[in-house]
Amino acid sequence: MTGTAPAPAPGEAPPDQNGRPWLMLAVLLLGQFMGLVDVLVVNVAMPAISADLHASGAALQLVVGGYTVAYAMLLITGARLGQMYGRRRMYQLGVIGFTIASLACGFAPNTGSLILFRFVQGAAAAVMVPQIMSVIQMRFTGPARAKALSAYGAVLSIGAVVGLVLGGVIVSADLFGATWRPVFLVNVPLGILLVLLVPRLVPADQPGGARRLDFAGLAVAVPAVVLVVLPLVLGHELGWPVWTYVCVAAGLALAAFFLPLERRIADRGGDPLLHPAVLSTPGVTVGMATLSCVQIAYGGFLFVFTLHLQSGLGDSALRAGLTYIPMSAGFGLMGFYWRRLPARLHPLMAPLGLGVCAVAYAVTALGVRDGAANSPLMWIGLTVEGLGLGMAVSPLLTQSLLHVPMTRVADASGLLTTTVQLGQVLGVAVFGTVYLSLRDGGAAVTAQTSGSALAGTGVWLALLSVLGLIPAVAVTRGVLRARQDVPQSQPAPGAPVPVPGR
Repeated sequence: MTGTAPAPAPGEAPPDQNGRPWLMLAVLLLGQFMGLVDVLVVNVAMPAISADLHASGAALQLVVGGYTVAYAMLLITGARLGQMYGRRRMYQLGVIGFTIASLACGFAPNTGSLILFRFVQGAAAAVMVPQIMSVIQMRFTGPARAKALSAYGAVLSIGAVVGLVLGGVIVSADLFGATWRPVFLVNVPLGILLVLLVPRLVPADQPGGARRLDFAGLAVAVPAVVLVVLPLVLGHELGWPVWTYVCVAAGLALAAFFLPLERRIADRGGDPLLHPAVLSTPGVTVGMATLSCVQIAYGGFLFVFTLHLQSGLGDSALRAGLTYIPMSAGFGLMGFYWRRLPARLHPLMAPLGLGVCAVAYAVTALGVRDGAANSPLMWIGLTVEGLGLGMAVSPLLTQSLLHVPMTRVADASGLLTTTVQLGQVLGVAVFGTVYLSLRDGGAAVTAQTSGSALAGTGVWLALLSVLGLIPAVAVTRGVLRARQDVPQSQPAPGAPVPVPGR
């Protein structure tokens, strides 16, 4: 990340020379922060939303997952819109859409409208967030770029902590008697501030127009995801009617049709949403499989553990948010500093992280199974889980891109980011259903019934982490082979590769 700045590619502006690059970075990272926090801030507001809008468990899953579904499915398209129409323009449009959707969420009169506005909010984030990394890469060079990327990584690391704690603080404060609504409304003044600052601090860039939108791919991918996720969310509550199985089967059939469609578009000289060459690159497929296991478990755990804390143990939103600090801090610190560990350990980080996560979920399950409120095992499990997530996720995002040619890095990065987000959605749908099924089998929700349900869910979370060890070992083998192939005069593989929109 040092040396002379490269010549700008077509459609890209030269590095920033206006003397205010760090103010520009602050404006960009504020948008990243808003988009990231909104993924998690709703978790601790779920009981308040349920009480106010009489939302069912399935509806709460859609409130949490709807944002992530839209964000994940439109992320790559949002990046291409920035290339086609200008990154500053699309960033500002994304901020405007995100702010309006946040306002609508804050005043949603019922559960259905809240779910709809959450989808819109996620779509706006998918337009806004991908432009951030692109502008950083365009406007910063050398040591300045390294500092900017470190700041970007710091925002990603602390976003999880702040999102959970902020949600708890806002709901517990009960501002103006609005309980959960300020969780969304807090975005409005921040969004207005960004709309005013972006034209002043972020230089305009010329649209490249080199990429095209893959409407055919979107028309297949989006219904495929919805047809699989929606029945998983609603099935338990509705008693698994026949249509839920039909929808899942239809979604899987569409998913099977997606890759042949993308291959046909690529063969005809088009610009597919997912280029088949990316999946054929060594390391990408096993990296996606490992990331899926990690994120499905992580997303599911956040959802069910929050329900246990607030519905089972009766914790306030603030207390629930603060409970996550050990896990989130461990996740952020390990994810940021793992490269400082001995280099010989770097290839082993993914399987080590999966193993640590498996142990942590099992320990947490032991700590909560009797409904204890402050079990030492629970706190140990949360802390260790955060460390395991940090050991697995950040190295995976780097190592999965190890063999990807530079011409495909953007597509591969977008694919991995989409995998991260969709994994969390599936986690909410699958493990939310497991937990609610185990918990609601009793006569009433108590600390003991909730703890028992969470313990049973934790066993499945641990098993999924163990399953993730299989592709994780394949990732490690690929890294070790790459190290053997690199000449001694070159740096060993494993240098950080930025992933937009994490």
